[in-house]
Amino acid sequence: MRPIFTAMAAVAAILWPMASPAMAQDEGVAATETIGAGGRPVGAAWSRSPVYAQHGMAATAHPLASQIAIDILQRGGSAVDAAIAANAALGLMEPTGNGIGGDLFAIVWDPETERLYGLNASGRSPMGRSYEELRAALGDATSIPPLGHLPVTVPGAVDGWFELHGRFGRLAMDQILAPSIAYAEDGFPMAPVIAYYFQRNLRAFEQRLEMIGDFDNARATYFADGAPQVGSIFRNPDLANTYRAIATGGREAFYEGEVARTIDAYMRRIGGDLRYEDMAAHESEWVDVGCVEYRDGYELCELPPNSQGFAALQMVNILRNVDLSQWPRGSAEVLHYITEAKRLAFEDLGRFYADPAFADIPIEGLLSQEYGRRRFAEIDPTRANPEPAPGDPRIEGEGDTTYLTVADSSGMMVSLIQSNYRGMGSGLVPDGLGFMFQDRGELFSLDPDHPNVYAPGKRPFQTIIPAFVMRDGAPFMSFGLMGGGMQPQGHVQVLINMVDYGMNVQEAGDAARLNHDGGRRPTDDLAGTGADLLGTLSVEPGIPAETIERLRAMGHNVEIVEDGVMFGGYQAIVRDPETGVYAGATEMRKDGQALGY
Repeated sequence: MRPIFTAMAAVAAILWPMASPAMAQDEGVAATETIGAGGRPVGAAWSRSPVYAQHGMAATAHPLASQIAIDILQRGGSAVDAAIAANAALGLMEPTGNGIGGDLFAIVWDPETERLYGLNASGRSPMGRSYEELRAALGDATSIPPLGHLPVTVPGAVDGWFELHGRFGRLAMDQILAPSIAYAEDGFPMAPVIAYYFQRNLRAFEQRLEMIGDFDNARATYFADGAPQVGSIFRNPDLANTYRAIATGGREAFYEGEVARTIDAYMRRIGGDLRYEDMAAHESEWVDVGCVEYRDGYELCELPPNSQGFAALQMVNILRNVDLSQWPRGSAEVLHYITEAKRLAFEDLGRFYADPAFADIPIEGLLSQEYGRRRFAEIDPTRANPEPAPGDPRIEGEGDTTYLTVADSSGMMVSLIQSNYRGMGSGLVPDGLGFMFQDRGELFSLDPDHPNVYAPGKRPFQTIIPAFVMRDGAPFMSFGLMGGGMQPQGHVQVLINMVDYGMNVQEAGDAARLNHDGGRRPTDDLAGTGADLLGTLSVEPGIPAETIERLRAMGHNVEIVEDGVMFGGYQAIVRDPETGVYAGATEMRKDGQALGY
């Protein structure tokens, strides 16, 4: 009956062209089920052109945030200024993925010093809550909950802004935050994908109100009339006031001033443990960026633990031992090798990755080519490993997010990722501040012998990771791909798409992805008790049916997922080393846009 319905809808559209938006939307959904993509004169039919520009480029998860970044660049701001401005806008416009209640990581290519700089702006657990006190608060629970005050850690993003700005900024912070303050006060139209995530978050919160404890502030800030609808005007005057305090008072206003005092009072009121002293003691850390060569002079660069970035480098070290280009990109062989490399790397991630201030992590061994060769030798080319395990990297003698990238006319390139972790975060909004606390502390282990075990004043394992690619020693691409455990495997898939299969920067992100979920986790005990070692291999509809059947025959548990939700959100900028021209790309699974000038 569907073809008849579609034909009738087409006739109705001719006879009643002024049909209501709701009717048009319903009929449009039906129409999309009976029609495919149009054609293109160049490039893949399922993709679109990258955006090219000479002087500056921004790619973010919201078109208005990208416009703000370009405006900052055109006013003389640096790529870092523009990235901060875009991040502030996204905290307002995409609070389903990020905000100043969360953490931040960044990689910056500085053309003046010709080097990469890495920033870890992640917060720590409350200093006044011991391991024993946490266990007592948890009762019979075997893990830290995702909502309420127990998973809340110090928000690191604002300090990250000021660390980046202090080293690479040009414009004053009040100029950088002015666009977001105006949008927070005057309002902006809600984007479709973000509206979808608002609805998902509201449903999840309402199902677990008892776990949250206090949801009144969050409801008043974000859900006063239910979840915001597509195209509705959304405002957040409380966040405007908080941004204004930061713009005029600097980081001290947030960590030592009225904002910190408000947070302290709020946490005391609801029985939480975060205190003024935790805020005042917070500081970010500049870290060394790690790079591993894949092939043909391409190096993938990531940040070290407590982030999961080095898992992508471990995957690269494994996959460099096989020429994937000998098979079609959508073949079972290619997907099998990517999946098995991910599973091995994540077994190590679940065993070793933690805050290096509290754990002795065998980084040199984990990233060595010899260890990559040994792990590659564990892959059976015809069969999924039913029980992968961590390796021995010792050398003798010795999880919802936003990603953005900005580049300026000087050649500076910024790769920045920022998140509240699961969904919108903990469900807790401090009185009158207009942002939600992250729930990153959920990612601590409770095994006292695990490197990632909870401790006071400790940074939990982090999923958010910015990425960068160098080519023949020169900056080539700043990029990232949000989405929990999807991130390292997504970084590697994009790299493979470009290096092994010659896709352009937009096609590399639009191509169908895989997302393996399962195996050892950094929240498990050391034995990985209860871990689903085989896990589930989720693939998008663009993967051929024959490939899916072959993967299942090889022992993989394959599921087809059509809505794109679990496959991340990609943004990227590529720089031509000869002309300096930028090519920008943005995620077709999100609302974003790449813009240049």
